[in-house]
Amino acid sequence: MPEQTYRKKLIEVDLPLNEINTQSRREKNIAIGHPATLHTWWAPRPLAACRAVIFASMVDDPSSCPEEFPTPAEQQAERQRLHDLIKRLTVWRDSNNAGLLAEARYEIARSVARSLGQTAPTDPAGVLDYLRTNALPIYDPFAGRGSIPLEAQRLGLKAIASDLNPVAVLINKALIELPPRFANQPPVNPDADPLGMTTGKGKKAKQIPWRGAAGLADDIRYYGRWMRERAFERIGHLYPKAKLSDGSEATVIAWLWARTIPCPNPECAIPMPLLRRFQITTKKTNRHWMKPSVNRDQSAIEFTVQDHDHDVPTAGTAGAKGVVCIACGGSSPLTYVREQAKRGAMKAQLITTVVEGDRQRVFLPPTPEHATVSAVAAPDGYPHQAIPKTPKIAGLAYGMNHWHQLFTNRQLTALTTFCTLLVDVHELMKRQGASEEYANALCTYLAFAIDKSADAWCSFARWQSGSDKVAPAFARQAIPMVWDFAEANIFSNSSRNWMAQIDYITAVVEGLPTDVNSGEAHQADATTTIHGEGGPIIVTDPPYYDNINYADVADFFYVWLRESLRDIYPSLFTGMLTPKQEEMIANPIRFERPREHFKDLLHATLQLIRERCSPEFPSSIFYAYKQQEEEEEGLSSTGWDTMLTALVSTGFQIVGTWPMRTERSNRANAMQTNSLSSSVVLVCRPRTEDARSATRREFLTALSDEMPDALKHLTRENHIAPVDLAQAAIGPGMEIYSRYSRVETIGGDLVPVREALAAINRVIAEYDKQQQGELDEATRFCLDWLEQHGYDEGEYGDAEQLARAKNASSIDALAAAGLVRSGSNRVSLIQMEDYDHSLEASSLLGMTAWEGCLRIAWHLGSGEGRRGVAGAAQVARAMEGNVESVERLARILYNHYDRRGDSSNAVLFNTVVVEWPAIVEAMDDPEQGQMLGRT
Repeated sequence: MPEQTYRKKLIEVDLPLNEINTQSRREKNIAIGHPATLHTWWAPRPLAACRAVIFASMVDDPSSCPEEFPTPAEQQAERQRLHDLIKRLTVWRDSNNAGLLAEARYEIARSVARSLGQTAPTDPAGVLDYLRTNALPIYDPFAGRGSIPLEAQRLGLKAIASDLNPVAVLINKALIELPPRFANQPPVNPDADPLGMTTGKGKKAKQIPWRGAAGLADDIRYYGRWMRERAFERIGHLYPKAKLSDGSEATVIAWLWARTIPCPNPECAIPMPLLRRFQITTKKTNRHWMKPSVNRDQSAIEFTVQDHDHDVPTAGTAGAKGVVCIACGGSSPLTYVREQAKRGAMKAQLITTVVEGDRQRVFLPPTPEHATVSAVAAPDGYPHQAIPKTPKIAGLAYGMNHWHQLFTNRQLTALTTFCTLLVDVHELMKRQGASEEYANALCTYLAFAIDKSADAWCSFARWQSGSDKVAPAFARQAIPMVWDFAEANIFSNSSRNWMAQIDYITAVVEGLPTDVNSGEAHQADATTTIHGEGGPIIVTDPPYYDNINYADVADFFYVWLRESLRDIYPSLFTGMLTPKQEEMIANPIRFERPREHFKDLLHATLQLIRERCSPEFPSSIFYAYKQQEEEEEGLSSTGWDTMLTALVSTGFQIVGTWPMRTERSNRANAMQTNSLSSSVVLVCRPRTEDARSATRREFLTALSDEMPDALKHLTRENHIAPVDLAQAAIGPGMEIYSRYSRVETIGGDLVPVREALAAINRVIAEYDKQQQGELDEATRFCLDWLEQHGYDEGEYGDAEQLARAKNASSIDALAAAGLVRSGSNRVSLIQMEDYDHSLEASSLLGMTAWEGCLRIAWHLGSGEGRRGVAGAAQVARAMEGNVESVERLARILYNHYDRRGDSSNAVLFNTVVVEWPAIVEAMDDPEQGQMLGRT
């Protein structure tokens, strides 16, 4: 093989994967201040994962620095130090910790300086300047929501983002271009003190200078409030207060509406309200529901609000199978509903009014006055663009062919009013001292507030009965049909009002890094354009085959941004809708040959990246492991296979794969459905031009020779969880396959990636079998018996024969050891719940790996008496020299249960491996638990 001329980066050798995944999952629960709340986008990568990947892509692995770390022990100690830094770096609450960021930036600068034969500065300002001058930029050609560029910038690097979609480009501008440009600038609004902002109250009040993006956020808040006040002057009468039973008035939070269609029964013909459910709120302390009654005189269904949970109908009137008429009980299929909707016969009926109360919501029956005031004419100036043909927008099936049809006329009036006010506020900002550039920036964020409002102020927003609030239309990358919708009061003090959107945005802006190097956001086609001089470092998250129709769903926001910002960003809004023909997606509706379209564009993109990327640094590509198809040879993943094939065929060598999981730690759903919560980071290097070809036999021989050591490293040193091992092991396997220019059969045909993956999986399976050979004889017996019988009883003679084959003790001895039950010529394994977990630890000495593993798993499960890592460590300590076999056994048991679709047990033994480093560390703690035991 050609001699390696570059230094390996940390991401090519080892990562603290469990900690990165843990922090990525925790990040999903952050609602206030997280950049994801700036503007809706789909399938974003967690910031923690992006931060870790970028850092590890820039920092040298100690094994590539023998001049500083000459021995393996020194290299491992240094690697552990860097891992500890990554662990701290991925914690959300410390994402803007100046000291921590300075530490991380210095490590990056030190690696850059090492490659240049220089010495990096140590002061934070000097480090930033050094990185600006000497470090290559991080470039993401599929920037989307901007997670990767933002985290590159946070780490002190120049960040370059591009995307074909104008909405994504604007999001990236708002994240990485605008905040640093106006850093430390005081607000221009007349309410702000230009000398500084006041914090605290009374004697504790003090004035501090405007720092970071605080001034920018203060202006967004001020001018957002100004727009609200002007809007209320113009359309406040459309949002009246509600009268309570005592004659007082209360502010409405939301009006709940039900779509209606005429009952097809000619003797009934009442407009049928379509409802998911009759419950308004399911909170235990405030349960309410809507009781319907038939008014034949008015040919209508009327609703009253009940404040109890007695006699609540168990189901609504509309669902996936059709609709039911409350008046006559007749049912109709959805085809009838769609026909009526397309004919214009679908209307809406007010069913409940939700108002602000004393620390809880008040639910009132509908009134004619509130229904009448909402019946306004459509305003002038709303977007008229058509919805593209896509199953992602359910309204299309009901005759809603244009985006404005997803809104009521009152909602259209509100949104167009705020769009108009954006022009007025732009002029006001300039009169009050804002430059043209600064006023444009402020209007960008205010336009985002209009977009967020459109998401919540449309007739596909839902009322959440569990939390008593309005939920926006986009809960995922589609807008499903909503029968009963919630219309938020834009002037209320509760969720989804105008100022709530402003508050979300200012909370994000205040937390964006500004003491950073510059960022750029461009609109570009990744197949033809790569930004960044000198060979950028590629870290990107490309589209996922056919999973998300970004362009189609982004049009929902684009049409409103175009109304608001086309004069500020004319080049982004030349089209009536977002670009679609160039989009890299396997969309069967749009393209005649969707798979070929996706493959061709992906190949062109990776070919361009291969030509332009830096050879000194690896390229890191996030890719989802999802799309599956049943084929004759078994389960395959079309998108996954397409990505790997494109990388290899365009001249990349895959040098690592790291599974990144963002859901809850047990991930039962992910294990059962292979959901998009699981991504793989593919670490790639340009393959050398003089790489030779290889025969299939040479490839398989190299796999057999090299993979076992790689798997041993992944399992025993990296402690990769069993649920992630299959994906992580692709790295060393594909590194072998992709190091050759071509792998051929005897006849000269190409051995495809799919066949290589099958060979890699066979080596992994063989490695698993070898691991069983390292276990004690009694444990091997238990494993084989589990494979054949589970925990059911089997014949005594069969058990004796198996025990002799495994060279284990007799069945009577195994029963005396507490591993099996024997009687009436029947034998069964003892389950972990049946062990006595209350005896002293001294009673457990000399346990087999089988018993120790089950006892440890029991403590890591849920239920009374279990003591988690402390209890597991106590068991492990009692095993003495046999303890390392427990982790290997847990991996084998994970695979056993995973093959059988038993997710609960698979999760449990996966947890044993995940927690193993903590268990080993706790074994040395003398204060760990005291009481354990067995039968």
